[in-house]
Amino acid sequence: MLIDGTHYRSIWLAEDGQTVQIIDQRKLPFAVEIETIRGWKEMVIAIRDMHLRGAPLIGAAAGYGVYLACLELAAGSHDGFDVGLEGAMAELDAARPTAVNLRWALERQRAALRGADSREEKVVVAREQADAIAEEDVAVCAELGRHGADLLSGIAARNPGRTINVLTHCNAGWLATVDHGTVTAVIYEASRRGLPLHVWVDETRPRNQGALTSWELTHNGVANTVVCDNAGGHLMQHGKVDLVLVGTDRTARNGDVANKIGTYLKALSAMDNEVPFYVALPSSTFDPSMERGVGAIPIEERNADEVLEVRGYDGERESRVRLYADGTAAANYAFDVTPARLVTGYVTERGVFDAHHLAEGLRGANRG
Repeated sequence: MLIDGTHYRSIWLAEDGQTVQIIDQRKLPFAVEIETIRGWKEMVIAIRDMHLRGAPLIGAAAGYGVYLACLELAAGSHDGFDVGLEGAMAELDAARPTAVNLRWALERQRAALRGADSREEKVVVAREQADAIAEEDVAVCAELGRHGADLLSGIAARNPGRTINVLTHCNAGWLATVDHGTVTAVIYEASRRGLPLHVWVDETRPRNQGALTSWELTHNGVANTVVCDNAGGHLMQHGKVDLVLVGTDRTARNGDVANKIGTYLKALSAMDNEVPFYVALPSSTFDPSMERGVGAIPIEERNADEVLEVRGYDGERESRVRLYADGTAAANYAFDVTPARLVTGYVTERGVFDAHHLAEGLRGANRG
């Protein structure tokens, strides 16, 4: 997508072929900085500490992390390549527990590398797989966007001349994928079709990913307004939301959806106000091995300081400010699970499905 009119992806292999570059999302929206990842351990840190985030992007990063590990191990001693690689994969896998794309990408690399004999061949195979994961993510998001835009076209056709209002939560944008985004792929495609659009952007405390969504939409010419997380129900009660559209970090076989904390409450408000609630679901975030999500999907708990402090910019420098008194206890659950019964439909690269037809619709899709 665009930053000041220039196209960027969120992750790419550097020209030297030996390092990986990412947009450091910790610096956004105040500064655009490119971070160079020089080894698999740096990739673990980038994933764990949210230099990058978003389930599809985490999967692509894990794929490139395996490639960096192969490069490092191939340059070392002749012994211990396979043991070292499994150790690197284990640390990558442990970096974030909720997003299924991470493990999916690692398993895809593991399966491809079984067919490679020499260390040199493994380096080549790992790079090919990492590139393929990234390119497929771009294609999947673009196709998902076309199916989702059809939904918005239908709403526009039923409401000629009126702006279509979409409410989203967290950042399911280009920054959460390699390009296009999941939720934003729908928005960008609808915008290209000339549909009159406005997006309500939840702030998404405590990491405030709404700042990323708003920054991204503004750079790409889409009208948007940031609202407090608890404003969604009010907006729906007063007829100001035509459709809720959120992303997902893992979706169980029955259609239960793990997404950023607060998504469940949006779904409850949507059902109470008869507002359609859709999930933008690239098939790589569908976990057919998990029968149900509620009580089963692991929920990441992050550092309490993310709740107790706030990050800001005073016009000259970025700083963190304490919000609560010393000694205040805080819990920081990063995700919640929305039951399938609250989901109107799932927008995928294969089409739009309800929960009863989701597993069959995605059978064999984008699983490497």
